[in-house]
Amino acid sequence: MADNDIEELILHSYDLFHTGSFHEAEKVYEKALAIDFENKDVIAGLKCSKYWIERYKQLEAIGSDEFTKSEYLYNEWKAFTQFLNRLNTPFRQGVSVIKQWVFQTALSGYLNASSNAGSSDEELLLRIGKCYKGMGDYDKALEYLESASRKKRDDPEILGELADCYAFINETRIAKAFFREAFFIDSQKVNINFLESELIVRLIEKLRVIGYSELVLKEWIPVYAVLWGIFNVKRELKPLELGKLKQSIFSLENRITDTESDEERSVLVPRLINRYFWLIDHYIIISEPRVKVEEVLRKIRIIDESVYEQYIN
Repeated sequence: MADNDIEELILHSYDLFHTGSFHEAEKVYEKALAIDFENKDVIAGLKCSKYWIERYKQLEAIGSDEFTKSEYLYNEWKAFTQFLNRLNTPFRQGVSVIKQWVFQTALSGYLNASSNAGSSDEELLLRIGKCYKGMGDYDKALEYLESASRKKRDDPEILGELADCYAFINETRIAKAFFREAFFIDSQKVNINFLESELIVRLIEKLRVIGYSELVLKEWIPVYAVLWGIFNVKRELKPLELGKLKQSIFSLENRITDTESDEERSVLVPRLINRYFWLIDHYIIISEPRVKVEEVLRKIRIIDESVYEQYIN
């Protein structure tokens, strides 16, 4: 490898990332930076190396407790995704290799915990599924995520992860249905930092550009996903679901009317609009009179004219 070959140096750093050799990767990037101090991949790689050097020290300090190490890496990945949002460069291949190392390392501890316990609760199954997904083994991920879902039905985080996996294996219709369910049940419980499929990530990236805080952004995801034709797999509600939906709408309408907090309203408005969309879809599917749909549309227009215009056009 020529010392002045930027591309070769970057590829070598990926090999080091794969084994968790972040200190050595840092040296490689410092050498590359001396050649081209404006190369965005080199700058990003150096920052990522420094980030994980510190985390690797913490990992070693944990000692021999593999489950605690897995939990540390699992939680640190969430923090790393937020760090990446501030990088202003994709650095996709480097991040992909780091992700492989993180989840492969974490998986070992989780599998041992599952084996030692003789069984797994839904939280451990979810974590194992996420690790397999992070490694790109979507069939294995689905196996564990579906087991988690059977233990804890209608869990937004599990449904979101299932949707993400189905998107990766090109089961787009199923993915859209699961994503829509997850964000309907409770947007705040969907861990968007672990979602990776293009189906949902591009939507999230567009909303981040608008400038929403993460709390508010999660509520707008299902609204814009409907407006932009992404969440277009719809279903009839069961009688109990319809009753709960109407009760939720009534409660949200009252809370929006009563609140004097702009911050609270910024969360409640998109949450209510998403429920209005579900009610409209239900009315259309069961062929309710058009007047019922028009009544809901009027309510949408009152609370957000822009959303109303985009929805009807």
